[in-house]
Amino acid sequence: MAKMQSNMFDTILEGGTIYDGSGSDAYVADVGIVNGEIATIGNLGDAQATDRVKIQGMALSPGFIDLHTHSDFTLVADGKAESQVHQGVTTEVVGQCGHSVAPLRHRDELRKKAQGFSDDMEIEGWESFGEYLEALEANPLGVNVAAFVGQGAVHHAVMGDDLRFPEPDEVDQMADLVRQSFEEGAAGLSTGLEYWPGNQSSPETIEPLCQVAKEFDRLYATHVRNRDRFYDLGFGEAISTARAAECKLQISHIQPKYGAPSYAMDHTLEMIQLDQKYGLDVAFDIIPHEWSHTLVMAILPKWALEGGQEKIIARLKDKATREKIKQNRNPMWLLVADRIWSKIVLLSSQHNPQLVGETLEDIGKMRGVDPYDAAFDLLLEEAPGIHRLFWTSNSFRHEDLELCLSQAECAVISDTKAVAPYGLLENEIGSLSGYGWTSEFLGNYVREKKTLSLAEGIRRMSSLPASRLGLRDRGLVKEGYKADLAVFNPATVESTWTIKKPKSFAKGFEHVFVNGVQTIADGQRTSDNKGVVLRDFSSQ
Repeated sequence: MAKMQSNMFDTILEGGTIYDGSGSDAYVADVGIVNGEIATIGNLGDAQATDRVKIQGMALSPGFIDLHTHSDFTLVADGKAESQVHQGVTTEVVGQCGHSVAPLRHRDELRKKAQGFSDDMEIEGWESFGEYLEALEANPLGVNVAAFVGQGAVHHAVMGDDLRFPEPDEVDQMADLVRQSFEEGAAGLSTGLEYWPGNQSSPETIEPLCQVAKEFDRLYATHVRNRDRFYDLGFGEAISTARAAECKLQISHIQPKYGAPSYAMDHTLEMIQLDQKYGLDVAFDIIPHEWSHTLVMAILPKWALEGGQEKIIARLKDKATREKIKQNRNPMWLLVADRIWSKIVLLSSQHNPQLVGETLEDIGKMRGVDPYDAAFDLLLEEAPGIHRLFWTSNSFRHEDLELCLSQAECAVISDTKAVAPYGLLENEIGSLSGYGWTSEFLGNYVREKKTLSLAEGIRRMSSLPASRLGLRDRGLVKEGYKADLAVFNPATVESTWTIKKPKSFAKGFEHVFVNGVQTIADGQRTSDNKGVVLRDFSSQ
């Protein structure tokens, strides 16, 4: 704490219990905000301020930094980020799992991204990564946004939907696109090696892109190729690729899935710790519950995805092709291969909203068909927005989550989209906990299970992700830092989502500030949206 640095504050937060994001013990003090920054921390009882907010008995923490989201397009459709702001999130990192929405081959490709939001939605579009960031900036933003460039996007920009490995000159073109994206403000590089076209790549074709990440001191985040039977190959590939490129590695949502042996998490952490011993900069993150979500299309084999949506639809309409798809022994979820449909739940459907929350087993019974065929039928019925059909499965083990959280380098993420229960995004959902992942973690793992202290739990969603990104002025309650702040009641914070009703705001968050401007006041959303697009990422 320091002496007062200003004669007049824009806002003073009075008497809060400050958890500064470092993991250190909490203390009680006032926080004075001037021009979007934390000007002074101390006793400001006699200071002048335009606004005073009394927060005695409340926790005051840095605003939470969601290191892994898929809000790339939802923030363009509606930048208010209601589902995130209501639970203390002040910064999102989009472009994960290789699925950035830039760069593109043609602006026309944005039409399929917009399908399902609104027939009246108008968007000028973009091709380059810089143009995408400018499109984000054109809208009021409820959160700050950092954006990764996805390997899947640059692969498609160079090769389209061709089902083949890239030639060396094509890999060079991809590396050039990654370099251009970094120059234009990309925060890092991501891959999604269980998704098309990431699953059509090899370490030899990814390493040159990671070398560019190294050149720019950017983070490489990966959704690894496999987290079930061959988990050690998937995690080993990620580690080997980063080691060869000498870049910083973030393993996304690391917990193994159904089908992995019970010791897979222990083994994976041993692999990571050994490579850390030899100098590899590697960390990881988890989703704070036992449900895993993805696109329904993700279970289709590579050959069934070639050629784009029209060909996919034609294949799904053909009975013989359906039977061939069903013989796939390596879908993204082994729950599908093993036909354990009772653990798979429909998460989002615009054509069949009445089925959301139902298991595929029950949907099959309702329709009198094999649940596998029910999944194919749901995809066809969702057309032309088949890429917007989501489901979720009970795939993770609680013991694995606990083990990960015991590691100091484990961040906590949402793997969701910023959405709203109204307007263009009314029918959108990104995950079961999209409206309450921070409260699920703070209420369940911190308060109830006591897996981590509150101070340490806050660090996992603030200074830890900030340091991984290279953000030097966010992630801490510290003088000179941006005033991204969350005020909540640790005793009452909780998630309210259920499988049947996931669109339910978290409880316990009283005030949220983004760049010094209040976006949540006394638990209610204000009309202010002062988030910015972040472009400066350096650990130097």
